[in-house]
Amino acid sequence: MSRKKILTSVSSAVVVAVLLVVWLVQHRSAPSDTPDAAPGASPELLSQLTVAVPDTGAHYDRAQWGDWVGQGNSCDTRAIVLKQQDPGVQAGTRCKINAGKWTSPYDGVVVTDAKNLDIDHIVPVKEANISGARNWTAEQRSTFYNDPENLVAVSFSSNRSKGDSDPAHWRPTRAYWCQYATHYATVKVRYHLTVDQDERAALAQMLNTCPAPAA
Repeated sequence: MSRKKILTSVSSAVVVAVLLVVWLVQHRSAPSDTPDAAPGASPELLSQLTVAVPDTGAHYDRAQWGDWVGQGNSCDTRAIVLKQQDPGVQAGTRCKINAGKWTSPYDGVVVTDAKNLDIDHIVPVKEANISGARNWTAEQRSTFYNDPENLVAVSFSSNRSKGDSDPAHWRPTRAYWCQYATHYATVKVRYHLTVDQDERAALAQMLNTCPAPAA
């Protein structure tokens, strides 16, 4: 074999070796596409979700779910949520809250006037209605409607964008994926509500962004 052919063969082998190393590094460091990886969220949370077809035949009337209820000291549920997200807020007469500083976790918008905030149900009321609440009593519906675990103060625009959508059709900013999916799944488990296949897959993907638990 000529010297030129030998050098050409060696060069080709080197190129192949380099490409192989690059491929291995990329595939070892790439995040897993497997939905159930969820390193920071307990896999048990996903396993507790029951997958079922939505109960689209369930009657739905938002008015039947009631409104904010009193939580003591003249504060209703809305006021409690506002105080939880801004512990330094000062409530006036009859727990009226006007000003503070809230960051809408759905989109990162900072709001200083409480009138410019919506209190959103992370698991929408309509979503609950089609995932297991068909036979709930008025008391059960009110309990769900006023559960702080399922409530968050957000900007008008993000709440309008979300509407009654589940995680398969709407997501907040990526920085809030972990918290959003954790709250959503926790509420579904707590109230024995089901999820559909796409909904569960979306939750798993978002939970996969949670930081790994400390050793």
